[in-house]
Amino acid sequence: MQVEEIKSLFLKHKETNLFHRYITNKHIEPLLNNLANHVTVDVIGKSVLNNSIYGLKIGEGNKRILMWSQMHGNESTTTKALFDLLNTFLNESSTFKSLLEACTLYIIPILNPDGAQAYTRINANHVDLNRDAQNLSQPESQVLRALFKSFKPHFCYNLHGQRTIFSAGNTNKSATVSFLAPAQDDACTITPNRKIAMEVIGVMNDTLQKIIPNQVGVYDDAFNLNCVGDTFQNENIPTILFEAGHYENDYEREVTRELIYISYISSLNYISNTIITGSNYKSYFKIPENEKRFFDVIIRNAREGNSDEKINDIAIQFQEKLIDNKIELIPKVEKIENLSDFYGHKEINANGFEVFGVNNQLVKTSYENVFVIINHEKILLLSK
Repeated sequence: MQVEEIKSLFLKHKETNLFHRYITNKHIEPLLNNLANHVTVDVIGKSVLNNSIYGLKIGEGNKRILMWSQMHGNESTTTKALFDLLNTFLNESSTFKSLLEACTLYIIPILNPDGAQAYTRINANHVDLNRDAQNLSQPESQVLRALFKSFKPHFCYNLHGQRTIFSAGNTNKSATVSFLAPAQDDACTITPNRKIAMEVIGVMNDTLQKIIPNQVGVYDDAFNLNCVGDTFQNENIPTILFEAGHYENDYEREVTRELIYISYISSLNYISNTIITGSNYKSYFKIPENEKRFFDVIIRNAREGNSDEKINDIAIQFQEKLIDNKIELIPKVEKIENLSDFYGHKEINANGFEVFGVNNQLVKTSYENVFVIINHEKILLLSK
């Protein structure tokens, strides 16, 4: 399937009731009601705060694919793209008939509904579910584990979102989408099932390079059996980590949402039509490893105080805060130092002037506001 065809499908089937960063059970439940006539929808468990964890099953094929999103409650881009995918399957049944005849998908759209509601990474017991794969101390972890055992997937899609700090390698290119074929032992052995995951990632990368060249990364594969992906890989199930990252000025993650959708379609189409042996895994190693090279804003060449000689850069990172059921981005000064090895998604040249905040005080680390003042000019840090 060609990229332009997939992009056309996205525009046609984008779920308009889901947008921006704050996605909870309240947002998806009306959609689940609409899907119920076409998709098997079950409550497969309850969260710490007794919120429902939903499971959706579609397809009738022998290739079983388990997909779960919002294990971290504040990582919602992949959830939006899941509903775009479901809309596509239901409304383009003839186009995807062979895919759904070859594959059965089991989807958990929000594994951590409490974290989603509070817009936090952790669950209501302050546990990172992606570090609970061995202890299984949390009800949400137990739900995923029970489904893994009963569904017996051939592929696992571990769906996440990543911060704006990541670059695709040591470059000024943002890692807009990242992947990982997790390790399954301390030696990070390239095992047969890892090769299968790598091959699928290579297919997605080939597709994405046509849209966002040099903006795809992979994560370091250091092994941690407490992580869910590493555990499932360790049990010989090809597992793929998806990370939805930052595209220029796309703080709502709507462009990235489309890119994740394209990744879903290209990978599922490949799985449905291919006997994957892992023999084509080597293209995975052409993808650069993520590095932390970005801040949201860098103010260059700022003079410190009355010194004529001390010039530094100011790094600003946006803090995501849930205010009145909406995510607000609050700029915060993280560092004041020489940042020549870093890039800003937005860069401002102070041209040797001092940088002030409110009350005409020089900005300092931890300063939070939506603007600064340079040479008597008020400058907004977050582009509208």
